[in-house]
Amino acid sequence: MWRAPFAVDLGLTVAPHRRGLRDPAFHTDPDGTVWRASFTPEGPGTIRLRQRGDGCEPGSVVEATAWGPGAEWLLEGVPDLLGAGDVPEEFEPRDPVLREAVRRCPGLRIGRSGRVFEALAPAVLEQKVLTAEAWRAWRYLVRRFGRPAPGVPWLRVPPPPETWIRIPSWEWHRSGAEAVRARTIIGAARVAARLEALPAGGGTAADPRLRSLPGIGEWTSAEIRQRAAGDADAVSVGDYHLPGLVGWSLAGGKVDDAGMLELLAPYAGHRHRVTRLLELTGAAPPRRGPRLPVRDYRGF
Repeated sequence: MWRAPFAVDLGLTVAPHRRGLRDPAFHTDPDGTVWRASFTPEGPGTIRLRQRGDGCEPGSVVEATAWGPGAEWLLEGVPDLLGAGDVPEEFEPRDPVLREAVRRCPGLRIGRSGRVFEALAPAVLEQKVLTAEAWRAWRYLVRRFGRPAPGVPWLRVPPPPETWIRIPSWEWHRSGAEAVRARTIIGAARVAARLEALPAGGGTAADPRLRSLPGIGEWTSAEIRQRAAGDADAVSVGDYHLPGLVGWSLAGGKVDDAGMLELLAPYAGHRHRVTRLLELTGAAPPRRGPRLPVRDYRGF
């Protein structure tokens, strides 16, 4: 049991770690209880998190139960996962849209999982494809090569790096992930131990280290740092939808990446927080074109 010394909304804070409604490693019950499986430094583990109250005020109690060799590591990481290292108090929302977003989401915090490779693999799968395609690949690979979660066999623990290295080419194809993304994940898996040393909060040192890996660019680095390191300033530059959301919410019209960064500049140190708030409460630009089809070339 952990009593948060700050307002924290369990669901909103841990939601970025979920890869779709059918993520084999993450599940949320109707009452808001969160189940998450992870391959920790101590081995596989499962954690269950249940919050008393809505988390809108400090002092909310989060009940945590864990199973498996990684149980103790997961329990010790609960405060970090729920944003103990975050400093939203330093964020000053100048725009009325953001002031309203903070009012509506008082318990949103940027937490950190402390597991860099587990954030990297699904982020790479999401590169330059529709989210539905990426989540389909993640489901297939975790179900096929993960292991039953300790204490909760209906969840799957994501494979450790050494398992990703050994996945055969035809299994990548069956998942829907082409060779480029497979090579990027395999290459990162070979140096996973070095990657796990990224500092909490991300910062300027973490980005070049991640981007030194083949296939890891600005967008992927940001997505990893947001989740694994709790980097509240990591902007997902290169995202298909994000500039439109930021531009429409803060300026009343669509912008490109450069325009998005200009709008976010006054919030340096909290730019990811701004985009997260806007994803939850902002105004998306109208869709006028046809939706892109979900590709499926697994049978080719």
